[in-house]
Amino acid sequence: MQATKRLGALAAVVGLAAVGVAAIPSKAEAWWRGGWCCGVGIGIYVPPVVVAPPVYAPPVYYAPPPAYYPPPPPQQGTWVPGHYEGGYWVPGHWA
Repeated sequence: MQATKRLGALAAVVGLAAVGVAAIPSKAEAWWRGGWCCGVGIGIYVPPVVVAPPVYAPPVYYAPPPAYYPPPPPQQGTWVPGHYEGGYWVPGHWA
C-alpha cells in the first residue's frame, strides 16, 4: 500500500516537472528541429499534444424539394356535333 502511494507521488512530481520544463519560455522553433543550431543546443522537447473534446458540426437543414405540380390536361375545346358544310357531311369533332 505504501509503495503504491509513493509510486503515485513520484509520478505526480515527475509529471509536474515535465509540465514545468515544457512551460519555460524559449525561442519559437519547431519541436522536431530540437533547437539545434550550428551543432550547439540543449533542450527537452515534447511533440505537441492537443487534448480537446470532439467538435460536432451543427445539424444541416436542407430546403424541401420544390413541389411537383403535374401539367394541366390539354384543353380539348368544345364539341362540334356533326353537320353539313358546303354539301358535305362533317362528323362530330372537337374544335
